[in-house]
Amino acid sequence: MEQSVTVNGSHTVSDMHPCYDLDNTYYVFTKNPSILCVLLYLFLGFLSFITTCGNLLVIIAILYFKQLHTSTNYLILSLAVADLLVGVLVFPFSMAFTVTSCWYHEGLSCKIRGSFDVTLSTASILNLCCISIDRHYAICQPLTYKSKVNDRVIGIMILASWGIAALIGIGIVIAGFNQGKCEDGCIIDAMISTTLACIFSFYIPVLIMLSIYLKIFIVAQKQANRVQNAFCQRTKSGITVSKMERKATKTLAIVMGVFLLCWTPYFLCMIFQPLTYDVTPIAVIETLNWLTLFNSMLNPFIYAFFYSWFRSAFKIIISGKILQGDFANSNLFDRF
Repeated sequence: MEQSVTVNGSHTVSDMHPCYDLDNTYYVFTKNPSILCVLLYLFLGFLSFITTCGNLLVIIAILYFKQLHTSTNYLILSLAVADLLVGVLVFPFSMAFTVTSCWYHEGLSCKIRGSFDVTLSTASILNLCCISIDRHYAICQPLTYKSKVNDRVIGIMILASWGIAALIGIGIVIAGFNQGKCEDGCIIDAMISTTLACIFSFYIPVLIMLSIYLKIFIVAQKQANRVQNAFCQRTKSGITVSKMERKATKTLAIVMGVFLLCWTPYFLCMIFQPLTYDVTPIAVIETLNWLTLFNSMLNPFIYAFFYSWFRSAFKIIISGKILQGDFANSNLFDRF
């Protein structure tokens, strides 16, 4: 049943969360959780477990197998570390504070949650952006790829991604503290900081990735057409080229489609919310936030499980063979 209450004398909210009860304008965890509450937390806990295990597999594979010690895989490693920390830190914090005191009685613990959330999510997005840049040089400029994208350049890209993410995360916390100290005078500053965070955390990286993947797709099509013109004298060759084009299209659609599906709704809400007169329901915001975190669970499947050599590495790790012998120098391309 919906209950309305005035919190802090200014905002009217509704008590609709299945896991919390209203006690003198404070939300406290219910002593008798409903079945819906138990299922909700079991589901979120399962997502956290899958996110942690999936990214941990990627990290172990890249660190253990020497054949995977490449510049591109170091970017995937950095992405996996960010997504692993999302599963270990952000998921539990979000499970503990969703639709509770973080919305109505924000304190230090809630600001820490927000800082972790923004920093790690931004790091994940920026690492995805770096991966797209790496793929651009590998596909569009293969002859100069190794000279332009070496270990030093990859290291700079990784440090820049984490540095920018940390600055944005800390800035959000500082803006939150200032808003609490000077009350209404900081509302405009908070809106500006939120807008800037959205621009640097999402919109700029998305524009970069869309531009890069579009160029990659165009180059891949041109390369396929050249193959078709040079070798396609029979229908079989035409079928092969057609499959190449479909595979390239499918890969790019999965990469960008899943990313945009998970992230766009939340950031659109954050940008347009200050422009609307109606307050966006908290349940909607939290649902969109969980959708963004869901991307951290999918990244290992998209960026690692897609490659056969990663699948080979995972089979060795999951089977426990790395505990029985030295497989660090295994030729993953020829296995399985």
